[in-house]
Amino acid sequence: MTTAENQRRGLGRWLPIVTWLPRYDRAFLRGDVAAGIAVTALIVPKNLGYAGIAGVPLQNGLYAAAAGAILYALFGTSQQISTGPSSSLAAVAGGAVLLTGLGGKQAAELVAAITLVTGALFLLLAVFRLGWIARFLSKPVITGFLAGAAVDVVIGELPKLTGTTADGVNAWRELGSWVGSLGDIHGTTLLVGAVSLGVILALRFRAPAVPGALVLVAGGILAARVFDLGGHGVDLVGHVPRGLPAPQLPSVDLFRERYATIGVAAGALLLIGFSQTAGDARAFATRHRYRIDIDQESVAQGMANVGSGVFQGMPVSTSLSASSLNESAGARTPVASLVTGALVVLTLIVLAPLFSDLPKAVLGAVIIDAVVFGMIDLPEFRRLRRVTPFDFWIAIAAFVGVMSVGVLAGVVVGVVLSLGWLVYVATNPPMPLLGREAGTQVFRDLDEHPGDETFPGIVVLRIDSGVFFATAQALDDRIRDLADAAPEPLTGVVLDLEAVPFIDSQGSEQLSQIQQLVHTRAATLRLARVKPPVLSVLQRDGVIDRIGGDHVHGNVHRAVEAQRAAERSGETAP
Repeated sequence: MTTAENQRRGLGRWLPIVTWLPRYDRAFLRGDVAAGIAVTALIVPKNLGYAGIAGVPLQNGLYAAAAGAILYALFGTSQQISTGPSSSLAAVAGGAVLLTGLGGKQAAELVAAITLVTGALFLLLAVFRLGWIARFLSKPVITGFLAGAAVDVVIGELPKLTGTTADGVNAWRELGSWVGSLGDIHGTTLLVGAVSLGVILALRFRAPAVPGALVLVAGGILAARVFDLGGHGVDLVGHVPRGLPAPQLPSVDLFRERYATIGVAAGALLLIGFSQTAGDARAFATRHRYRIDIDQESVAQGMANVGSGVFQGMPVSTSLSASSLNESAGARTPVASLVTGALVVLTLIVLAPLFSDLPKAVLGAVIIDAVVFGMIDLPEFRRLRRVTPFDFWIAIAAFVGVMSVGVLAGVVVGVVLSLGWLVYVATNPPMPLLGREAGTQVFRDLDEHPGDETFPGIVVLRIDSGVFFATAQALDDRIRDLADAAPEPLTGVVLDLEAVPFIDSQGSEQLSQIQQLVHTRAATLRLARVKPPVLSVLQRDGVIDRIGGDHVHGNVHRAVEAQRAAERSGETAP
């Protein structure tokens, strides 16, 4: 291997394009170009809406789309992923803007700062392999959070459809304010808004293959010029400049004054963005039989966000709708993403001023369609309610939290809910009583099989968790409760430890105390199916010596039969 090839391979570890582009098969070019064009037609109008959600100038959404598409193609390992702004990321950024009360260039600078920090966090995630951090937002919490953020955004867009105003410290009050303003509805604006919603929804359900947002934006611009909607009092989005942005970093003063808001928003974007990226990238790789590098995916998302922030854009991540279209339109390599980025740049250079005549009511309809169908997952709510009602109520709590305290604070509520649920589950593991299936040696959960055989005076208990500082006391409490509630004197306790993968020093100490508790009640403690790592800890701590080596059994049946035999022979507890 030549020196140049070695250098290319080393560089390819961090910049995958230098590895695959020299080997690019030109037979893929037609599909990649077609996919790039299709994705551009989808994302250009949508990204105008995402910019509106984030509270930044419309062109900033296109800046982010171009940076995200191009930089992901350079650093990513997925062949179908399309990276750019999304409704959920825009909602978080918009929440930060609303919280600070900034507008115009200051809002754009704040969002750029949040995007830069998000990118830096993605890079740290890759360097230190901290992907597990994303687990601090559970799926039910994310489901509820996104639904709440979507409704919050919809409420904020309603005044655009009616030509009225609304304000409030949370979504509930903003909705009430909007309802109170309905006496001042602007008729022409309402007509434009109603027609826009009707068109985009009709296309979604009747002609899903048609890019509804593109049709609506083009139609809205045309209608504004033909019918002079601006002259009839319909608000237009205003000046959208032609050209590309110059690289620019947010001011140090902004970071110093808004560090808390920037940090919380960037943390939320990291959690949401990483979960989207990892899941979508794995799904496409599995479907097309190639491998991806999750750490490198974090690098790609990090660089895409850093680039977007430097060029005054907004947060970016994997877009499932754009990626799915990319795949179905024939994308075989990241060249499709490069084509998308180039076409967005061309749009900024040539077509950007056309968007100046876009009615805000049309933009509001695009935004409402994007968030309702992109962030509210009603089938998942129904599944949670059917499968795990507690998870359903966690999702509802996250939804209410966002509606009550805002999108940004709702992220904190979501993390607290996730951590609270994690702590609850960790400290309250299942500990079912077991009974023996008639005619067998199999012991099963008595709650599921209440007719199984039990043995007077003998409690058979399984703990479905590690025995450590968070669960040890719960095991002790469970045994005490069972001993107190037993209909007859306790003679033996059999602990099935098959589901215990580990035990720490506190758990070992607690097991020793349980042995003493059982002994004070003139009963015997026996262990069954102890895993080698657990047995090793108990031996080093002297617990096995106190329990007795002959009281450790290979399965629950042997433990129960040994206890019954000991009772028949009149043996006492050790």
